[in-house]
Amino acid sequence: MKHLKILIVLIIFGFSIPNTVAQPIRFKSSSVSFTDKKSDGNWNEWSEFVNANVLITLDAKKDLILINSNEVQSFKIKAYGEIEDNEEVNIVPFECVDNKFSKCNIFIITKKKENNRMQIYINYNEVKFVYNIYNDN
Repeated sequence: MKHLKILIVLIIFGFSIPNTVAQPIRFKSSSVSFTDKKSDGNWNEWSEFVNANVLITLDAKKDLILINSNEVQSFKIKAYGEIEDNEEVNIVPFECVDNKFSKCNIFIITKKKENNRMQIYINYNEVKFVYNIYNDN
């Protein structure tokens, strides 16, 4: 009888644990800037930011980052880098391949000393993009 009571308690406990599923994280961008490499290998200055109201989705369950701009940009996450977190910034790095099979690195950066301003950087060998983003809650 004692074993039956323990079994019933374990079954009830097992059914009461909620299934936790990683929900996609959605950001909205307010603006975007870019830079490209000069022929000497140095980077040009960043362009002026222009308005860019696009939805950016990070779906860790599908290992996917989507940027819903005029042309949807899809990035398959190949590796999750080590998170850097200090007094000034929080950096979450990803090694990715875009929908044209080009390798890139993506960083979601929170600048703590700038009122937790968030940016997402998309870095290719020859060009870099940065979006100013905020949580889409």
